[in-house]
Amino acid sequence: MAVLRSLLFTLLFYPGTLLYVLATLAVSPFGSRPVQAVVHGWAAFHHVLVRHVLGIRFEMQGSIPPGPHLIALKHQAMVETIEALQLADTPVVVMKRELTVIPLFGPVAVLYGVIGVDREAGASALREMMVQAKEAIAKGRPVVIFPEGTRVPPGEQPPLKPGFAGLYRALGLPVVPVALDSGRIWPRSLVKQPGVIHLLLGETIPPGLKRDEVERRVHAAINALEVSSAAGPQASPPQR
Repeated sequence: MAVLRSLLFTLLFYPGTLLYVLATLAVSPFGSRPVQAVVHGWAAFHHVLVRHVLGIRFEMQGSIPPGPHLIALKHQAMVETIEALQLADTPVVVMKRELTVIPLFGPVAVLYGVIGVDREAGASALREMMVQAKEAIAKGRPVVIFPEGTRVPPGEQPPLKPGFAGLYRALGLPVVPVALDSGRIWPRSLVKQPGVIHLLLGETIPPGLKRDEVERRVHAAINALEVSSAAGPQASPPQR
């Protein structure tokens, strides 16, 4: 059954994504708000397919505060890169630059407002990321970052990449850390398993901390579910 569900999800999601991409390009001459509306519609479309085709539910404990924040997510699967668009109000997502040059999808991502990072560019990439992130928060948009830098299998807790601390220091924003356990049922393979993905929001971390302190607190918070089988007995579905 999981194989059939996964196949149906693929057959619906990718052609549907193409339609949303074309719709985004069509409305792009009319400004950022129509673009954002279509992209958020795409994220909602993905959420419905994940819930009703794959049989995967999301349970979130805690909520994202309003206003500009640096949202630091654990990264175990592709699913949270899209769900992140529904965690906060029009967030800007830090992602690898390779995704921003994919035909059709890349231009749409840039139109919406993402920060593409060249992992091989070193300090120059960090400076460019700072500029784009400051532009985002000037518009009141939160910034989503995956501080471990890439997807990691369940159980792994790599150190945070230096870009996180640089962004934290430059932006002067509080950090909302988010732990999740998507990798248990959403592997890199085609077949996804039905079940529950838990999201656990940690205590908001204030700006201005020293690098070792903020990295220690964020690392512990985003890996909180690595030592827990669930987000807690009182977890409740996120508000959409």
